[in-house]
Amino acid sequence: MTRFLFILIGFLAILSISACSDRYKPFRSNYTFKSENGAPDYTNLNYWAAHPGKIDPSDSVPAPLRKDPRDTVADVFFVHPTTFTKKEDFSRSNAAIDDDYINAKTDYSTILLQASAFNQYGRVFAPRYRQAHIGNFYSADSVAASRALALAYQDVRSAFIYYLEHYNQGRPIVLASHSQGALHTIWLLKEFFENKPLQKQLVAAYVVGWPLQQKTLTQIPICKTPEQTGCVCSWRTFKQGYLAPWVQKENSRGDAIVVTNPISWNTDTTFISRKNNKGAVLTRFNRIFPKPADAQINSGVLFTKKPQFPWSFLYKTSNYHIGDINLYYVNIRENVATRIQHFQNNKTQSQASH
Repeated sequence: MTRFLFILIGFLAILSISACSDRYKPFRSNYTFKSENGAPDYTNLNYWAAHPGKIDPSDSVPAPLRKDPRDTVADVFFVHPTTFTKKEDFSRSNAAIDDDYINAKTDYSTILLQASAFNQYGRVFAPRYRQAHIGNFYSADSVAASRALALAYQDVRSAFIYYLEHYNQGRPIVLASHSQGALHTIWLLKEFFENKPLQKQLVAAYVVGWPLQQKTLTQIPICKTPEQTGCVCSWRTFKQGYLAPWVQKENSRGDAIVVTNPISWNTDTTFISRKNNKGAVLTRFNRIFPKPADAQINSGVLFTKKPQFPWSFLYKTSNYHIGDINLYYVNIRENVATRIQHFQNNKTQSQASH
């Protein structure tokens, strides 16, 4: 749990951003529902932050991108990061599934600003779950922290099983996640995909904002080209040259961490200029900020020079965890489309050869 202690410090920052678009307004009353027993019921759409059966923030497309082609040939299963962060709530360990404040905060920060990056060619499913409080990553009580994370994963796992049984029907799957959500997604990959029949349906897994050791997945390869499918991408973003204490510990232990460059979509250490970054999305959802950040892999992380205006909320930190997805929003969106198209093409060619 020591490694967990520092990794999610960036979570505290994400809540300072209020997300909105011209279509969705985060009125708290929209999220009022009560659970009968405190556990999620995934037969009920209230327990999904994103679902193709309802209108939700994951459906949003930034105005400059709305003329791009759209389709639903694949499914996206998105696991959101921690939004349960108030210090006074730490005694609860896990978020209540029907907490309207937390649900609204989740939907109008992570679902709108992160999950929407994956919606061009996929139906987005994102479960609400009893996420572990951020304090669990600081706690000296590793047993209690592990218990909180296990409960959170229990919900994510149940939602994924329900999705498989009722919605998937053999469709291609994109896994997408950030931070605590990425940890749960790694567990999904281990339990349901690696060396399992479902691996054949995996377009790609975007496991962002959590250190994925190369030894963790032995049968699912690391994505090394923009078109590769059935593989996993992962990165953590920091200011150029800054090695966080937990990263230094990883390096001293010799941990080999998966790092993907979200501009070039390979794993080498070549510097990629911000000129190749097609745009970021901030709280002004309908505006694309061009060329916000460069990218270079080094020392087990993704480095970028300090992003240009209007990224003022990053000026006082060297940990760009909060911007892992948003700094590269358009590039991610295009890459998901590329991988889905190649997955479909490969499937068609395979069927034709038989």
